[in-house]
Amino acid sequence: MIIDLRDKEEYEASHFDGAVNIPYEELDIFEALPANKTFVLYCDRGSASLLAARELMQRGYRVKSVVGGFHAYKGTNLYFPAEHSKIK
Repeated sequence: MIIDLRDKEEYEASHFDGAVNIPYEELDIFEALPANKTFVLYCDRGSASLLAARELMQRGYRVKSVVGGFHAYKGTNLYFPAEHSKIK
């Protein structure tokens, strides 16, 4: 599941195919996220997605973060914490 952490306006202007928009400020709804999925998080530049990924990982979720954010992504810049292998 791909989660766009940017605000609604940025998401509507452009986003990754298949991404859902949950702005970073609203990520406290993590209790509603399914526990059996891997989440790929991205934001504008990468810092918010790293913070959100750290928090979700501490709560037991499988999480990846796009290094450098939306504008830097070129298909290979995914962050894989040592605890997790590859996106399947």
